[in-house]
Amino acid sequence: MEAFTIIHKDKTNARIGVFKTKKHSIETPFFMPVATKAAAKHLDSRQLEELGAKAVISNSMILHFRPGDKIIKKLGGIGKFMNFSGINVTDSGGFQMYSDSIYIKSSEKGVFFRNPFSGEKILMTPEKNMEIQLNIGSEVAMCLDSMPLYSHSKEEIKTAVEKTTMWARRCKQEHDKLQKNTEKEKRQLLFGITQGGIYEDLRKESISELKELNFDGYSIGGLGLGETFEEEMKIVKLQKSVLPENKPVYLMGIGNPAEILEAISLGVDMFDSRMPTQSARRGTLFTSKGKLKILNKKYESDKKPIDKECNCFVCKNYSRAYIKFLLSQEEPVGKELASYHNLYYLNSLIEQAKKHIKKRSFKDFKEKIKKAYEKE
Repeated sequence: MEAFTIIHKDKTNARIGVFKTKKHSIETPFFMPVATKAAAKHLDSRQLEELGAKAVISNSMILHFRPGDKIIKKLGGIGKFMNFSGINVTDSGGFQMYSDSIYIKSSEKGVFFRNPFSGEKILMTPEKNMEIQLNIGSEVAMCLDSMPLYSHSKEEIKTAVEKTTMWARRCKQEHDKLQKNTEKEKRQLLFGITQGGIYEDLRKESISELKELNFDGYSIGGLGLGETFEEEMKIVKLQKSVLPENKPVYLMGIGNPAEILEAISLGVDMFDSRMPTQSARRGTLFTSKGKLKILNKKYESDKKPIDKECNCFVCKNYSRAYIKFLLSQEEPVGKELASYHNLYYLNSLIEQAKKHIKKRSFKDFKEKIKKAYEKE
């Protein structure tokens, strides 16, 4: 089974592909809402499918803590557990290394965490992490990685790259071992994660090592953590130029509409971020004219929808004034409606992007949206 096939290319490096897992076949590019605990914040699986989500990403580490990966396996896997009919992707939980409440320390062996529910000290090794993600039953898993922060020194980031590469080898070896008796078409896919901060030499080093392991896809990690837009896209462009053309590329943690379109123009296929729903809960809504700060006093008697060009359930039924009122009162339904709109908008934006890729007019479309989001 070939996991990825390119079917359209634009004059930029934007592309449309077909991404195949053991259960699904969907078009790229696509955006994955974050369902950390097998649920998106304030939205259920039915709503996610309704607003156009073809895939979601969950945190295997958090699900291991509770309810437990073995319980999820017993219940038929994460897709049945959360009743989501699209692609379920799991992250390794490496990002949790920067959660003071559970992180203890990291070593070559793996990462030491404290279970937030039981207080038990846990060593999360690459091997253990692969077992957990297979138990959870996601269709796509991520390697355990060591994610440095933007503020870290180059030496610290180099150490993180070396650790990430070492863990990737162990993940791949264990992942293959655990699935040796599974037919290729029924196997869980595994993505390697590149690191290296904004340092080009470290990024190249990270990629060259991971390419040798022939992962099903490659994730660009460690961005969206404080670097400028220009720094971020420079690294994405570099990564794409040296990654295999026939493998899907996933830019982790990026959810700004303008950034997503810029990354698509460079050939990125997959995205995820908690930013669209987090921003929605805090009153920042995505529109065709740019970001709308709905908590601004001027919207308290505004009868217009959030975005007159949006066809989502929220824009068809509710006014800006109503959404502003709900969010200002911390009403849960306000957070639900705002989150629904932002995710619908992003999915719709990517569908529009695909149409422009097919017409080979993507650059003009991207520039139009970028200009709208530069106004803030």
